[in-house]
Amino acid sequence: MAVFFTSDTHFGHAGARGLYRRPFASVAEMDAAMLERWNATVGPGDEVWHLGDFAVALPETAVADLLGRLHGRKHLITGNNDSSATTGMAGWASARPYVEIELDGVGLVLCHYPFRTWRNMSRGWRNLHGHSHGRLAPLPRQTDVGVDAWNYRPVTLAEIIAAKRPRARAKQSS
Repeated sequence: MAVFFTSDTHFGHAGARGLYRRPFASVAEMDAAMLERWNATVGPGDEVWHLGDFAVALPETAVADLLGRLHGRKHLITGNNDSSATTGMAGWASARPYVEIELDGVGLVLCHYPFRTWRNMSRGWRNLHGHSHGRLAPLPRQTDVGVDAWNYRPVTLAEIIAAKRPRARAKQSS
């Protein structure tokens, strides 16, 4: 079983294409590409920690259907755009605003929001977050796991640690 992290999919959110400069011609294309990339990356027996903002403006039945189609045992760390209907879906193994876990000997603090400081920061723990859509320069051992920073797919801790450069998107000139 592999463990993956992702955030800020914003399934169904028309505004996400423009706000975050997503390279898709339509919401349907965006949602289909993210579903395809998720399932090409995550196996049915894997675990996924989704760090918030799963879907926006989708009917409950569509959210439930989507959760059923995405591979893996899915945990939700709630984000500012996750409705109570989304957080209460049966497709989540858990839904909480904050979690601390250890994976492969590495302590992780998981939250939708990036922290300035976090528990055990000085002991090498990492803060994985979303919310900033690849636009925030990280602190050491802090990573935005949002789809906008990782080619619209979940990533492993090994991929995060191996990344050669911070995952903040460079400012684009106008």
